Amino acid sequence: MSQKETGASRPSEDGDASSVRHAQFGPPSRRFRLQTLVRLRWLAVAGQTLTVLAVAFLLQFPLPLLQAGVLIAALAVANIMLSLWFPPTQRLGPKAALALLSFDLLQMAALLFITGGLANPFAPLICVPVIISFASQPLRHSIVLILLALVCTTALAFSPYPLPWYPEETLRLQPVMQLGIWFAIASMMSFAAFYAYQVSNEATLLADALAATELVLEREKHLSQLDGLAAAAAHELGTPLATISVVAKEMEREFGEDERLREDVQLLRSQSERCRDILKRLTSLSAASEEHMRRLPLSSMVEEVVAPHRQFGIEIDLVQNGDRASEPVCTRNAGILYGLGNLVENAVDYAKSRVTVTTEHSPERVVVVVEDDGAGYSADILSRIGEPYMTRRAKEMERAGGLGLGLFIAKTLLERSGARLRFENRSGAAAGARIRIEWPRAMLEDG
Repeated sequence: MSQKETGASRPSEDGDASSVRHAQFGPPSRRFRLQTLVRLRWLAVAGQTLTVLAVAFLLQFPLPLLQAGVLIAALAVANIMLSLWFPPTQRLGPKAALALLSFDLLQMAALLFITGGLANPFAPLICVPVIISFASQPLRHSIVLILLALVCTTALAFSPYPLPWYPEETLRLQPVMQLGIWFAIASMMSFAAFYAYQVSNEATLLADALAATELVLEREKHLSQLDGLAAAAAHELGTPLATISVVAKEMEREFGEDERLREDVQLLRSQSERCRDILKRLTSLSAASEEHMRRLPLSSMVEEVVAPHRQFGIEIDLVQNGDRASEPVCTRNAGILYGLGNLVENAVDYAKSRVTVTTEHSPERVVVVVEDDGAGYSADILSRIGEPYMTRRAKEMERAGGLGLGLFIAKTLLERSGARLRFENRSGAAAGARIRIEWPRAMLEDG
């Protein structure tokens, strides 16, 4: 176990991975609605219009009013056309978003170019389309936009138009000041874009991972409810099967001497009896599991978790510290069973020969410790453990159908049950990894 990773997942997780993919998590989920961009553009139209009018009529600075009005009108007309041609729920693909944001960038750059270039105090607004792109679009398309923005910023430094100012004064920036403003805008654009991309990407990954967690938990709950469905089916089908059995007996007495019908009637009766036996077993199974399996001692719960992993050549030892008579009786929780099972499977996958599961309890807390004799966690994995999609075997997981979410899902489900998890390497001569899961006893017993 040279490194522990999120990739260790239970076999049932492949189906969940498929469901997650069908839900279009990942890059497609970063598309935003056209209506969102249209509203932002109307805000830009309003802001640009008010600014131009204030400078021209309130401050009475000389301003190329006609050219500025044409540029603002172009943005408004483009907005109207988009609203008419496409429905409000239209979602933009990366190329369409890049085209629209590039138009916004060029329109803003042209408006700044005719109003003083880098000397215009509103010049940093050229960063806005870039930040929107990095927060919502794939990285390669956003890089194209930031390069275009840097070209436009450079062009602003060579603007021949003076800054609208008092008629008797001409305000021009020295080249060194223009260079400083260029670097300031470029630095702000790069930093803000990187920050927006990181925050958006982490939020998307977290949202997708939590959605996958919900799918896994719902699947576990669905499996735990099958016994109730079986009881309902047995109850509903019992009456018609009893009727069929009675009619089959009457037919057997009536046509018992008829060679053409006797075998068919006997087959009908035997199959109806077989169906009744099956339904009886389903009914007894549901009744047996409904009560005494709903709550179970801690040792029984841990044994249930460990049992499926004993057949892989790794010895699993169960160690119980504490009085068996006073151990907590837990409410069956699909999230706890799945989470502990995932951690045990992860330990079995990377152990050399032995996995030890230790339980201890007191009146205040319950602790389960999972240890293996592998190589332990590597330093970089240990510092980021529990993050969604954090895996060192991404290509292998992709071929296997997994998403690299196993450890994240287990950690999330256990924390929802009130547990606190600590991941560490064993110290001393015994190498390996250790996971400590601790619950407040009252919370575990109350489910």
